[in-house]
Amino acid sequence: MSDAPTVRIGMLHTAPRRPSGQREDSQSHQQSRLRILDGLRPLAAIMVLAYHFITLRDGWGQDPSTFSTPVYHLSEYGYLGVEIFFLISGFVICMSAWGRSLGDFIASRVSRLYPAYWAAILLTVTVLTVYPKVRGPGGWETILTNFTMLQQGLGVPNVDDSYWTLFVELKFYVLFAVIIFAGVTYRRCVMFCGIWTVAGVASLKAHDGLLSFWAIAPYSPYFIAGIAFYLMHRFRPTALLWAIVMVSFALAQHYVQGRLKMNLGAKAEWTASWPARVIILLAFVIMAGISLGWFDRVQWRWLTISGSITYPLYLLHMYIGFTLIALLRDHLPAPAVLLITVSALLALSWAVYRYVERPLGRRMRSALTRSMQEIRYSS
Repeated sequence: MSDAPTVRIGMLHTAPRRPSGQREDSQSHQQSRLRILDGLRPLAAIMVLAYHFITLRDGWGQDPSTFSTPVYHLSEYGYLGVEIFFLISGFVICMSAWGRSLGDFIASRVSRLYPAYWAAILLTVTVLTVYPKVRGPGGWETILTNFTMLQQGLGVPNVDDSYWTLFVELKFYVLFAVIIFAGVTYRRCVMFCGIWTVAGVASLKAHDGLLSFWAIAPYSPYFIAGIAFYLMHRFRPTALLWAIVMVSFALAQHYVQGRLKMNLGAKAEWTASWPARVIILLAFVIMAGISLGWFDRVQWRWLTISGSITYPLYLLHMYIGFTLIALLRDHLPAPAVLLITVSALLALSWAVYRYVERPLGRRMRSALTRSMQEIRYSS
């Protein structure tokens, strides 16, 4: 098996595609950065921020549509940034797991997710304790349980509501870990996509709590499509891979109305669904372009820099942002409040990335890798 493609913090690497029938050569396996994926992450984050800061009423104390009616209506679809994150995740996790042991994968994911997450909890709790204008930080039991990232499975509230996506990601990692344990291959990835697709559809009518928990519909089509797109990129497009993508796209479109209701409530009844459908289509087209090499020449370094702070920005933005808006809304125009809030969050996110996520992540990964090796070679 060839050397494993790696995902470094803020940088995405993958192997060049090979012509049909050509086998992967570990000696000639060179890597190139996929900076375009780094660029998609901040775009998805901006969508989520727009949805939370403009569409939701929290923190404004008034109808946010007075901010700007056209912008408000566009921001209603910003929740789809989460779906884009999941689409990217399917691609990246399949890429990062190729050729790696399960222990390496666990060390990589834990060191990537937890340092910034722990910092975000501490900062969010501090802000909500000092300025409880939007909500309180919750009790100590809630806070401590949140440090595990398993609070949703235990029925414990999130310190920040945006953390719900992390549990979805964790379930995807556990499912894909089965493939990693067996050894990641093209055939096993395709089988995984097919089985998960069937399970996701079956879970809707099976009335089985365990199946529903692990099938994670309506989000599974994005992970599955991301995996198929990576297989296209690593090997070559095939009719089977396109079929997986098209079925995933059709299922994603099927879930649009339900996701609108979930995020907009009663307003979904008079909110057009076609913009959401177009956004999903564009996301799939862009990912298809990445898999086919359309963006291979996009090597702008600033995309990597912006992508590196996206994860801490997502973790920090919601209730810290709502608090800043609540503190400033009576003193400044809405556009100025939004600009100051986003700028402050970007600065804070960079600080978390630079002084927490990067150094602590390296140390954690090194320690966990040694621990996993000890387990592997112990009698």
